[in-house]
Amino acid sequence: MPLLEVVDLKTYYKTLSGYVKAVDGVSFEVEKGQATGLVGESGCGKTTTALAVMRILPQGGKIVSGNILFKGTDIVGLDDETLREDIRWKEISLVFQGAMNALNPVYKISDQICEAIVTHEKNVSKQEALERTRKLLELVGVDPSRLDNYPHEFSGGMRQRAMIAMALASNPSLLIADEPATALDVIVAAQVLKLMKELKERLGLGMILITHDLSIVAEICERVAVMYGGRIMEYADVVQLFKHPLHPYTQGLVGAFPDIRAKNRMRMVSIPGSPPDLLRPPSGCVFHPRCEHAKDICRREVPKVAELDKKHFVACFMVEAKNKGERW
Repeated sequence: MPLLEVVDLKTYYKTLSGYVKAVDGVSFEVEKGQATGLVGESGCGKTTTALAVMRILPQGGKIVSGNILFKGTDIVGLDDETLREDIRWKEISLVFQGAMNALNPVYKISDQICEAIVTHEKNVSKQEALERTRKLLELVGVDPSRLDNYPHEFSGGMRQRAMIAMALASNPSLLIADEPATALDVIVAAQVLKLMKELKERLGLGMILITHDLSIVAEICERVAVMYGGRIMEYADVVQLFKHPLHPYTQGLVGAFPDIRAKNRMRMVSIPGSPPDLLRPPSGCVFHPRCEHAKDICRREVPKVAELDKKHFVACFMVEAKNKGERW
Protein backbone atom coordinates (compact mmCIF):
# COMPACT_ATOMS: atom_id res chain seq x y z
CA MET A 1 0.00 0.00 0.00
CA PRO A 2 1.42 3.43 -0.92
CA LEU A 3 1.95 5.95 1.88
CA LEU A 4 -0.26 8.41 -0.04
CA GLU A 5 -2.56 7.74 -2.98
CA VAL A 6 -4.38 10.60 -4.68
CA VAL A 7 -7.19 9.33 -6.91
CA ASP A 8 -9.00 11.49 -9.51
CA LEU A 9 -8.83 14.59 -7.30
CA LYS A 10 -10.84 17.63 -8.41
CA THR A 11 -10.45 20.89 -6.52
CA TYR A 12 -12.22 24.06 -7.64
CA TYR A 13 -12.26 27.68 -6.47
CA LYS A 14 -15.55 29.57 -6.44
CA THR A 15 -15.27 33.12 -7.79
CA LEU A 16 -17.73 35.82 -8.83
CA SER A 17 -17.12 34.83 -12.46
CA GLY A 18 -17.60 31.08 -11.94
CA TYR A 19 -15.54 28.06 -10.87
CA VAL A 20 -11.78 27.89 -11.43
CA LYS A 21 -10.85 24.25 -12.09
CA ALA A 22 -7.47 24.43 -10.37
CA VAL A 23 -7.09 20.64 -10.04
CA ASP A 24 -9.14 18.59 -12.49
CA GLY A 25 -8.78 14.82 -12.09
CA VAL A 26 -5.26 14.38 -10.69
CA SER A 27 -3.94 10.95 -9.61
CA PHE A 28 -0.50 9.98 -8.24
CA GLU A 29 1.18 8.02 -5.45
CA VAL A 30 3.90 8.56 -2.86
CA GLU A 31 5.80 5.61 -1.42
CA LYS A 32 7.42 5.56 2.01
CA GLY A 33 10.99 6.83 1.83
CA GLN A 34 10.55 8.15 -1.71
CA ALA A 35 9.83 11.53 -3.26
CA THR A 36 7.30 12.37 -5.96
CA GLY A 37 7.77 15.63 -7.82
CA LEU A 38 4.94 17.83 -9.11
CA VAL A 39 6.30 20.04 -11.89
CA GLY A 40 4.86 22.51 -14.35
CA GLU A 41 4.41 26.18 -15.10
CA SER A 42 3.00 28.62 -12.56
CA GLY A 43 -0.76 28.25 -12.16
CA CYS A 44 -0.94 24.60 -13.23
CA GLY A 45 -2.36 23.40 -9.88
CA LYS A 46 0.71 22.15 -8.02
CA THR A 47 0.24 24.14 -4.81
CA THR A 48 -3.54 23.62 -4.79
CA THR A 49 -2.91 19.86 -4.92
CA ALA A 50 -0.66 20.15 -1.84
CA LEU A 51 -3.17 22.30 0.06
CA ALA A 52 -5.91 19.81 -0.79
CA VAL A 53 -3.82 16.94 0.62
CA MET A 54 -3.43 18.93 3.86
CA ARG A 55 -7.11 20.02 3.70
CA ILE A 56 -6.10 23.67 4.22
CA LEU A 57 -7.54 25.20 1.06
CA PRO A 58 -8.13 28.98 1.21
CA GLN A 59 -11.61 30.47 1.31
CA GLY A 60 -13.55 29.58 -1.82
CA GLY A 61 -11.56 26.39 -2.43
CA LYS A 62 -13.34 23.04 -2.27
CA ILE A 63 -12.56 19.40 -3.00
CA VAL A 64 -15.33 18.58 -5.48
CA SER A 65 -14.59 14.87 -5.88
CA GLY A 66 -11.85 12.26 -5.64
CA ASN A 67 -9.99 10.51 -2.84
CA ILE A 68 -6.84 11.25 -0.83
CA LEU A 69 -5.83 7.97 0.78
CA PHE A 70 -3.17 8.35 3.49
CA LYS A 71 -2.10 4.99 4.93
CA GLY A 72 -5.38 3.63 3.61
CA THR A 73 -7.60 6.29 5.24
CA ASP A 74 -9.49 8.73 3.02
CA ILE A 75 -8.59 12.21 4.29
CA VAL A 76 -11.41 13.79 2.29
CA GLY A 77 -14.00 12.26 4.63
CA LEU A 78 -12.34 13.23 7.93
CA ASP A 79 -13.74 15.98 10.16
CA ASP A 80 -11.68 19.07 11.03
CA GLU A 81 -10.94 17.99 14.61
CA THR A 82 -9.52 14.62 13.53
CA LEU A 83 -7.45 16.31 10.84
CA ARG A 84 -6.07 18.86 13.31
CA GLU A 85 -5.25 16.36 16.06
CA ASP A 86 -4.17 13.26 14.13
CA ILE A 87 -3.09 14.23 10.62
CA ARG A 88 -1.78 17.77 10.13
CA TRP A 89 1.85 18.17 11.27
CA LYS A 90 1.76 14.85 13.18
CA GLU A 91 1.54 12.72 10.03
CA ILE A 92 1.65 15.19 7.12
CA SER A 93 3.58 18.45 7.31
CA LEU A 94 4.17 21.28 4.87
CA VAL A 95 7.13 23.55 4.17
CA PHE A 96 5.42 26.64 2.80
CA GLN A 97 6.67 28.52 -0.21
CA GLY A 98 8.73 31.56 0.79
CA ALA A 99 10.25 31.03 4.24
CA MET A 100 10.92 34.79 4.34
CA ASN A 101 7.21 35.37 5.03
CA ALA A 102 6.21 32.06 6.67
CA LEU A 103 7.80 32.81 10.06
CA ASN A 104 6.25 35.29 12.49
CA PRO A 105 8.69 38.23 12.80
CA VAL A 106 7.81 39.06 16.45
CA TYR A 107 8.41 35.59 17.92
CA LYS A 108 11.71 33.82 18.52
CA ILE A 109 12.56 30.82 16.36
CA SER A 110 12.49 28.58 19.45
CA ASP A 111 8.98 29.73 20.41
CA GLN A 112 7.60 29.03 16.94
CA ILE A 113 9.03 25.50 16.71
CA CYS A 114 8.06 24.70 20.31
CA GLU A 115 4.52 25.84 19.59
CA ALA A 116 4.27 23.32 16.75
CA ILE A 117 5.30 20.55 19.16
CA VAL A 118 3.17 21.52 22.17
CA THR A 119 0.05 22.20 20.09
CA HIS A 120 0.00 18.75 18.52
CA GLU A 121 1.42 16.71 21.44
CA LYS A 122 -0.53 17.51 24.59
CA ASN A 123 1.67 15.52 27.00
CA VAL A 124 4.93 17.27 26.08
CA SER A 125 6.17 19.95 28.49
CA LYS A 126 7.66 23.26 27.36
CA GLN A 127 11.10 22.13 28.53
CA GLU A 128 10.89 18.86 26.57
CA ALA A 129 9.73 20.78 23.50
CA LEU A 130 12.68 23.17 23.87
CA GLU A 131 15.15 20.29 24.04
CA ARG A 132 13.60 18.70 20.94
CA THR A 133 13.83 22.06 19.18
CA ARG A 134 17.58 22.15 19.90
CA LYS A 135 17.99 18.72 18.34
CA LEU A 136 15.83 19.66 15.35
CA LEU A 137 17.92 22.75 14.61
CA GLU A 138 21.06 20.66 14.90
CA LEU A 139 19.51 18.08 12.54
CA VAL A 140 18.93 20.70 9.84
CA GLY A 141 22.37 22.26 10.23
CA VAL A 142 21.59 25.33 12.36
CA ASP A 143 23.70 26.06 15.44
CA PRO A 144 21.43 25.46 18.50
CA SER A 145 22.92 28.58 20.08
CA ARG A 146 20.78 30.57 17.61
CA LEU A 147 17.67 29.18 19.28
CA ASP A 148 16.52 32.52 20.72
CA ASN A 149 17.15 34.57 17.61
CA TYR A 150 14.32 36.26 15.73
CA PRO A 151 13.63 35.48 12.05
CA HIS A 152 15.21 38.76 10.88
CA GLU A 153 18.50 37.61 12.46
CA PHE A 154 18.55 34.53 10.20
CA SER A 155 19.71 34.46 6.60
CA GLY A 156 17.31 33.19 3.91
CA GLY A 157 18.87 29.73 3.94
CA MET A 158 18.70 29.51 7.74
CA ARG A 159 15.03 30.51 7.72
CA GLN A 160 14.33 27.76 5.20
CA ARG A 161 16.15 25.29 7.46
CA ALA A 162 14.11 26.53 10.43
CA MET A 163 10.91 25.91 8.45
CA ILE A 164 12.08 22.37 7.66
CA ALA A 165 12.83 21.83 11.37
CA MET A 166 9.32 23.01 12.25
CA ALA A 167 7.83 20.66 9.66
CA LEU A 168 9.75 17.73 11.21
CA ALA A 169 8.80 18.67 14.78
CA SER A 170 6.24 15.87 15.26
CA ASN A 171 8.04 13.17 13.23
CA PRO A 172 5.65 13.14 10.23
CA SER A 173 5.51 10.33 7.68
CA LEU A 174 4.95 12.67 4.73
CA LEU A 175 6.64 16.00 4.04
CA ILE A 176 5.30 18.39 1.39
CA ALA A 177 7.84 20.98 0.21
CA ASP A 178 6.43 23.82 -1.90
CA GLU A 179 9.21 25.47 -3.94
CA PRO A 180 11.81 24.99 -1.16
CA ALA A 181 14.57 26.76 -3.11
CA THR A 182 12.57 29.88 -4.07
CA ALA A 183 14.33 33.23 -3.42
CA LEU A 184 17.58 31.51 -2.44
CA ASP A 185 20.83 31.95 -4.30
CA VAL A 186 22.15 28.87 -6.09
CA ILE A 187 24.71 27.93 -3.41
CA VAL A 188 22.25 28.12 -0.51
CA ALA A 189 19.53 26.43 -2.60
CA ALA A 190 21.89 23.53 -3.31
CA GLN A 191 22.61 23.18 0.42
CA VAL A 192 18.90 23.15 1.33
CA LEU A 193 18.10 20.57 -1.36
CA LYS A 194 21.01 18.38 -0.25
CA LEU A 195 19.67 18.60 3.32
CA MET A 196 16.17 17.53 2.21
CA LYS A 197 17.57 14.58 0.28
CA GLU A 198 19.61 13.47 3.30
CA LEU A 199 16.61 13.81 5.64
CA LYS A 200 14.43 11.78 3.27
CA GLU A 201 16.95 8.94 3.26
CA ARG A 202 17.83 9.12 6.96
CA LEU A 203 14.28 9.42 8.32
CA GLY A 204 12.48 7.36 5.66
CA LEU A 205 10.20 10.27 4.80
CA GLY A 206 7.72 10.18 1.98
CA MET A 207 7.92 13.49 0.16
CA ILE A 208 6.00 15.61 -2.34
CA LEU A 209 8.29 18.17 -3.96
CA ILE A 210 6.56 21.03 -5.76
CA THR A 211 8.69 22.98 -8.22
CA HIS A 212 8.93 24.37 -11.73
CA ASP A 213 12.62 23.41 -11.89
CA LEU A 214 13.20 20.01 -13.50
CA SER A 215 16.80 19.89 -12.30
CA ILE A 216 15.60 19.85 -8.66
CA VAL A 217 13.27 16.95 -9.45
CA ALA A 218 16.11 15.03 -11.10
CA GLU A 219 18.23 15.49 -7.99
CA ILE A 220 15.73 14.43 -5.30
CA CYS A 221 12.72 12.54 -6.71
CA GLU A 222 12.09 8.94 -7.73
CA ARG A 223 8.80 9.68 -9.52
CA VAL A 224 7.54 12.80 -11.25
CA ALA A 225 4.13 14.05 -12.37
CA VAL A 226 4.08 16.77 -15.03
CA MET A 227 1.05 19.05 -14.53
CA TYR A 228 -0.57 21.47 -16.95
CA GLY A 229 -3.87 23.30 -16.69
CA GLY A 230 -4.88 21.44 -13.52
CA ARG A 231 -4.28 18.00 -15.05
CA ILE A 232 -1.45 15.49 -15.21
CA MET A 233 0.06 15.21 -18.69
CA GLU A 234 2.73 12.61 -17.88
CA TYR A 235 3.66 10.54 -14.83
CA ALA A 236 6.69 8.29 -14.73
CA ASP A 237 9.92 7.22 -13.09
CA VAL A 238 12.20 10.27 -13.07
CA VAL A 239 15.01 8.62 -15.06
CA GLN A 240 12.59 7.24 -17.63
CA LEU A 241 10.87 10.59 -18.03
CA PHE A 242 14.10 12.49 -18.64
CA LYS A 243 15.42 9.90 -21.08
CA HIS A 244 12.14 9.38 -22.97
CA PRO A 245 9.69 12.26 -22.47
CA LEU A 246 6.58 11.36 -24.45
CA HIS A 247 4.06 14.18 -24.03
CA PRO A 248 4.71 17.29 -26.20
CA TYR A 249 4.49 19.48 -23.10
CA THR A 250 7.07 17.41 -21.23
CA GLN A 251 9.32 17.48 -24.28
CA GLY A 252 8.99 21.27 -24.31
CA LEU A 253 9.96 21.53 -20.63
CA VAL A 254 12.96 19.23 -21.05
CA GLY A 255 14.00 20.99 -24.25
CA ALA A 256 13.93 24.37 -22.50
CA PHE A 257 16.92 23.34 -20.38
CA PRO A 258 20.36 23.74 -21.97
CA ASP A 259 22.55 20.63 -22.13
CA ILE A 260 25.84 21.59 -20.49
CA ARG A 261 27.44 18.45 -21.96
CA ALA A 262 26.77 19.49 -25.57
CA LYS A 263 29.90 20.54 -27.47
CA ASN A 264 27.99 22.95 -29.69
CA ARG A 265 25.79 25.67 -28.27
CA MET A 266 22.16 24.75 -28.99
CA ARG A 267 19.29 27.16 -29.51
CA MET A 268 16.90 27.19 -26.55
CA VAL A 269 13.49 25.64 -27.24
CA SER A 270 10.39 27.47 -25.99
CA ILE A 271 6.72 26.49 -25.77
CA PRO A 272 4.59 28.93 -27.80
CA GLY A 273 1.52 30.61 -26.32
CA SER A 274 0.44 31.08 -22.70
CA PRO A 275 -1.02 28.85 -19.96
CA PRO A 276 -4.82 28.42 -20.14
CA ASP A 277 -7.43 30.39 -18.25
CA LEU A 278 -8.74 27.77 -15.81
CA LEU A 279 -11.94 29.76 -15.37
CA ARG A 280 -12.69 29.00 -19.03
CA PRO A 281 -10.37 26.14 -20.00
CA PRO A 282 -10.16 25.10 -23.66
CA SER A 283 -12.25 22.16 -24.85
CA GLY A 284 -10.65 18.76 -25.32
CA CYS A 285 -6.99 18.45 -24.37
CA VAL A 286 -6.13 21.50 -22.27
CA PHE A 287 -2.71 21.73 -24.00
CA HIS A 288 -3.98 21.64 -27.60
CA PRO A 289 -3.87 25.45 -28.22
CA ARG A 290 -0.09 25.34 -27.71
CA CYS A 291 0.61 21.94 -29.29
CA GLU A 292 2.01 21.78 -32.82
CA HIS A 293 0.77 18.19 -33.18
CA ALA A 294 -2.87 18.89 -32.25
CA LYS A 295 -5.67 17.48 -34.44
CA ASP A 296 -9.47 17.69 -34.36
CA ILE A 297 -9.79 14.91 -31.78
CA CYS A 298 -7.51 16.89 -29.44
CA ARG A 299 -9.89 19.86 -29.66
CA ARG A 300 -13.03 17.74 -29.09
CA GLU A 301 -12.12 15.11 -26.49
CA VAL A 302 -10.16 14.98 -23.25
CA PRO A 303 -7.40 12.33 -23.44
CA LYS A 304 -7.36 9.81 -20.62
CA VAL A 305 -4.19 9.10 -18.66
CA ALA A 306 -3.08 5.74 -20.07
CA GLU A 307 -0.22 3.44 -19.03
CA LEU A 308 1.85 3.06 -22.21
CA ASP A 309 4.89 1.47 -20.61
CA LYS A 310 5.62 -0.01 -17.19
CA LYS A 311 4.46 2.72 -14.77
CA HIS A 312 4.79 5.37 -17.49
CA PHE A 313 1.47 7.19 -17.86
CA VAL A 314 0.64 9.77 -20.56
CA ALA A 315 -2.50 11.74 -21.47
CA CYS A 316 -2.06 12.32 -25.22
CA PHE A 317 -3.92 11.03 -28.29
CA MET A 318 -0.79 11.32 -30.46
CA VAL A 319 1.36 9.26 -28.09
CA GLU A 320 -1.36 6.60 -27.84
CA ALA A 321 -1.65 6.39 -31.64
CA LYS A 322 2.10 6.07 -32.14
CA ASN A 323 2.29 3.45 -29.39
CA LYS A 324 -0.22 1.38 -31.37
CA GLY A 325 1.82 1.79 -34.56
CA GLU A 326 -0.71 4.16 -36.13
CA ARG A 327 0.20 7.22 -38.18
CA TRP A 328 -0.49 10.66 -36.75
